[in-house]
Order: sequence, then structure tokens, then C-alpha cells
Amino acid sequence: MAINLKKEVNKRRTFAIISHPDAGKTTITEQFLLFSGAIREAGTVKAKGKKSNKFAKSDWMEIEKQRGISVTSSVMQVDYDGFQVNIVDTPGHEDFSEDTYRTLMAVDAAVMVVDSGKGIEPQTKKLFEVCSMRGIPIFTFMNKLDRDGREPLELVAELEEVLGIDAYPMNWPMGMGKGLLGLYDLYNKRVELKGPEEGEETYIPLDEEGEAVGEHSFKESSIYTQALEDAQLLAEAGNEFDRELINTGKLTPVFFGSALTGFGVQTFFDAFVDLAPAPSKVETKDESIVVDPTDEQFTGFIFKIQANMNPAHRDRIAFIRICSGSFEKGMNVTLKRTGKVLRLAHTTQFMADSREETQEAVAGDIIGLYDTGNLQIGDTIFSGKSNVEFKPLPQFTPELFMKVTPKNVMKQKSFHKGIEQLVQEGAIQLYKTYHTEEYIIGAVGQLQFEVFQYRLLHEYNAEVVMTPMGNKIARWIDEKDLNPNMSSSRNLLTRDRFGNPVFLFENQFAENWFKDKYPDVTLLQLL
Repeated sequence: MAINLKKEVNKRRTFAIISHPDAGKTTITEQFLLFSGAIREAGTVKAKGKKSNKFAKSDWMEIEKQRGISVTSSVMQVDYDGFQVNIVDTPGHEDFSEDTYRTLMAVDAAVMVVDSGKGIEPQTKKLFEVCSMRGIPIFTFMNKLDRDGREPLELVAELEEVLGIDAYPMNWPMGMGKGLLGLYDLYNKRVELKGPEEGEETYIPLDEEGEAVGEHSFKESSIYTQALEDAQLLAEAGNEFDRELINTGKLTPVFFGSALTGFGVQTFFDAFVDLAPAPSKVETKDESIVVDPTDEQFTGFIFKIQANMNPAHRDRIAFIRICSGSFEKGMNVTLKRTGKVLRLAHTTQFMADSREETQEAVAGDIIGLYDTGNLQIGDTIFSGKSNVEFKPLPQFTPELFMKVTPKNVMKQKSFHKGIEQLVQEGAIQLYKTYHTEEYIIGAVGQLQFEVFQYRLLHEYNAEVVMTPMGNKIARWIDEKDLNPNMSSSRNLLTRDRFGNPVFLFENQFAENWFKDKYPDVTLLQLL
């Protein structure tokens, strides 16, 4: 079926949702799915100790449902108001920030969810900085307006000061918590009144003076008067609305609302799909080549690999961001790293843990490819004679290490298969000691070890013993510089899963000692 590529690409909106843990990131994702008609009921992620028989539809992994945290990126496609929207709900926990960083390379915009009771928190700041480096638009949603929180002016000022970005409030709260009346909508020039039930909002237009049109009891309220005064102050002293500054990530539109009750969320999403950019050009390793999304040739890159999205089938899905052209089921592509030709016969699109086979997709879309082990994170694939290679994705060097052994020697096969598949996802790194080939895993945070251990047991039936190590620093060296005698009590010589030599040092002193002893050997943080 022939498609109008430019028209289809312009309908795409691909974005990630970022936040500090517990700011309401997954809940707002649920509301978006609800408004799009993709689900009938939003399930809220609840922390342990709070009972809820509903689990978030976008949290599919069993451990996420048990712990009330998101530890992997969920990818969902929905139709919304004539747009094809690709939503990526990222891990909120800081131990999984590498997955989030890679995901941010695959989107065209970010939605930053902020807890209005707490303001800008550390993880939000880190993730914002990645978005800022990429120059992608950032849309801010000040969440939890259904609770008493900090003053709106204080929140906006903190956002500008801490993150170093200009802000433009699109709407303004009329009260908060139990005293919440509604929103004064500066962008749509109306008042959005909260109804007695979810979905029963009333919209009243503003006149030229900024007053709500008609006779209404809320106009006598000091809450409305205060919102009106704040809006006038913002108009006089605040930033001007500028779409170009939004598109370049220099101005963030700020919305207020409550993801839990859904109030203000639809107003936010309506503005978001209108203002967020369609897919844009993507840079490659060759600075002279830039890939345009409307180029006819298909190109894309792998930004995520996930094992066991369907534990019954032990499947392995590689997530592809399409950068240009269109995908058709059964097409042939070339894997740049190896030159191997692959037939894309089995591909899928997602709604959390449910999926359907993909027949067609275009630049901006994210599709999943059933992979038998050919693909790695960061791989470029292309059709025809494109022969491009996209820039490498960010990697973190592990800072924590553990020796791992199977508890039951009869489960060696399950143990090896589980480790092999889980390390390909990129959240943990695998090393083997140089002489004895003992297994060592490295991670950025402790939670990654816990999730790894849990998944080995529940997805591969392999119970393991994990022993903490004192090593804190991993450094790679060139094979030609390797001498096994370099290994000492202060460092451990290993090989990574690709066979490259890696020294694991106990501390900075041990690394410096090694550098002094072997001044001609270059230690690398990453290969």
C-alpha cells in the first residue's frame, strides 16, 4: 500500500516521560492511554505498604507490579486526535538511568512530570540535563494539584533557576488540594472548572480583559481573584510564548493538573500534540551526512533490547526507532555492524504487555523486532544503499560488582541462558575472570542486582548466589598492551562479554598505582 510519507511523518509524535520517582510519571501515562481510548481503566502504581488491586497498564514486568516502581522502559503506540503517538514511559528509579538516557536518544520531545509538593528533585534535574544537551522540547506538567503543595509562583521560579530554562505557564491553578476550583487557562483563554466527578469539567471563555464571561459564583471567590492577579503578573513580567524557543528546548510550557484524578490532563495533551514537533533530521557518525525523516530509504537504530516480554516464549525484542523512510513487513535491511542482511518478518507494536504485528510504520515510529541474537543496543539498520551509521548511544561504567554463581549446579544451562539474555538488555554488564572464568556482573546501582536476581529465578528458574566485591572501577585496555602479570591484589583482570580485557580496580588509589607502574598502558573508561 502506497503512503504519503511526508503526511504520515508529520502526524507522528514520539516522546518520553521523565520524572523523579513517585512524581506521577506512570499515572499520567495511564491517563493518556485512557483519553486516547486505548484502555478503559487507569491503574495506579502504588508503593509497597499501600494496597491496591489495580496495577499500571504500562508496567508489565512482575517485579514492577510487586514493588510499585518502573524499572524498564515501556513503549506504547496510540491514536490521539488524528496523531499517531509513540509514548515511552521510562524507569523512574535512578539505578536504571542508563536505560532512560538511551531512550531519550530515541524521542523527539520529553514530558517532565514534577510533584508540585516537592518541586525539582535530583533525578528530574539529571534527566532534564540530557534532554537539554539534545536540545529537544520539554513540556512540564506540575502534578498532584489534588493535594496541597507549594505556591505556583515559587514552583515556576525554582524550575527556571535550578534547570536554567525559561518557563511559560500555559495555565494557572485556582486553588489546590480540597480548595481546588479549577484552572485559569492562559493558552486557550478560558477557565476550566473542576466538576464533582472526573471528566465533568466545565469550560468558560475569557473576555478581552481576561475575566470569565458571564455570572458565576466562583468569581466571588478569593481563589479566583488571586489566580487572576497572578495571571496579570505573568502577562506583564513573565516570558512570552514562543513556539520556536519551545522547539529548541529553550522555553518549557508549564501545565498544572492532577494525573491521579485526570483533572487538567486532557488540556495538557491537547496542547502537547499540537505544539510538539514531528520527527526531525538525525545526525550520523559522519558529520557531513544528516538523515531526513522523509527520505525514501528506511533507516533506524536499536535503542533497547528486552528479554522475556512474553516469559512463556522466552522472546527477545529489539526496539527500533525508525529515523527515515517507511517499514513494510518482510522487507530486507542491512545491519551496519556486520554487513549481514536481515529480513524483518516478525515485528510488533505495543500496548505495555499486549502487542500486535506491525504491517507498516514510518519515521518517528518505534517498532519491536523479534531477535535471535543478531542485534545489539546502538546498532544501525538500513535498506537499499543508505549505508549510514548513527552516533553511538550513551553508556555508563559500572561502579558496583558481584560474583554470581548458580545455587544448584544442575541448573547451569538455565543459569547461562538467563545471564546471556539479560546482559544483552544493557542494564548490567558481564565479566569473566581471566584465568578461572568466574562470572562477575557490574551495575550502576544496587536495585539492578536485585532485579537481575529476581528475573533469573522467576523467568529462568535459576536461583543464584551473589557475593559483593570490593572493586569499584572498571577500566578497559587494548589487547596488544595486555600482560596477565599486570593483575595483582589491587586489581582483577577480566574479560567483558565481547572478549575485551578489563581491569577491575578496588579504588582510585589502585588505579593510580597501576598507571604509575605501567605508564605506557592507556586505561579507558569505555570502549
